[in-house]
Amino acid sequence: MPSRALLHLFSPGGARNRLSILIYHRVLPRRDPLFPEEGHAEDFDRHMEQLAGCFRIIPLSDAIQGLRRGKLPPRAASITFDDGYADNAEVALPILKKHGISATFFVAASFLDGGRMWNDTVIELIRHAITGIIDLRSLGLGQFEIETISQRRQAIEYLLGELKYLPLEMRQSKVEGMGGLISVTPGSSSNLMMTSDQVRALHEAGMEIGGHTASHPILAKMENSAACADIAHGKEILEGIIRAPVRLFAYPNGKPGQDYLPDHVRMVRDLGFDAAVSTAHGAARMDSDLYQLPRFTPWDRGPVRLTLRMVQNMLRTVETV
Repeated sequence: MPSRALLHLFSPGGARNRLSILIYHRVLPRRDPLFPEEGHAEDFDRHMEQLAGCFRIIPLSDAIQGLRRGKLPPRAASITFDDGYADNAEVALPILKKHGISATFFVAASFLDGGRMWNDTVIELIRHAITGIIDLRSLGLGQFEIETISQRRQAIEYLLGELKYLPLEMRQSKVEGMGGLISVTPGSSSNLMMTSDQVRALHEAGMEIGGHTASHPILAKMENSAACADIAHGKEILEGIIRAPVRLFAYPNGKPGQDYLPDHVRMVRDLGFDAAVSTAHGAARMDSDLYQLPRFTPWDRGPVRLTLRMVQNMLRTVETV
């Protein structure tokens, strides 16, 4: 296969190998009209088939051991998911099992069993808002016409950008305020995040469970003591659920120097994690910092475009703090 041969050239195995770690969030049952580029079951199934045909997909913990020892197989890759969405268990897991692929699921533990992340609250409010004009000027967030899907999407993108890096309490207050100002269509609530039973089911199916803090904060915006406590609490919750150590960690949002800092790298190491992943693009090498491993996702359709994107990613310089 030409794709496999090209990848072998840039990822030959052993000490010269590169580990490609892919990151996913949601795998929807079907395409979302509001976010048509978001991964859904048909695309994910095809994607896993193409990746399995080109790469040696191995559990992230095994890949990290191979990195340490300079003994990775050629064309090594690992699959990861962030946040803990219910569709990871309901939609992604059967597809992974179909292709014989093990993945690592980094779970923000406080949102299990009926919780919801703030960004999803914003998205679902705008998605289900009654058509017309949304007036959020009293919250300092402007007003928006939402007659069309495009207008709803523009409103969501603006609001997420305005809210993401606010202090936690201020952001939460504004999101709660939005809930009081936006009229939504009846029956629009849904449980987006996994239950504890679904986390256990992933673990029992041979998937790895990793830490992702308890409340998914931007660590760089927190006091160190609070950041450390949130990381530790998330680990503790997950270990209680799966009755096994949680050895891997993913920084929320994950941009080096913006979302996490050197102090947080030290915290993760001191709390007993074996390795951690960011969202910086690139592929890991033998000399990579195991507590700042890069990740990315190519949603390219077709094996040729997918292969070229993966090769391009292997050649990137990895950003760390």
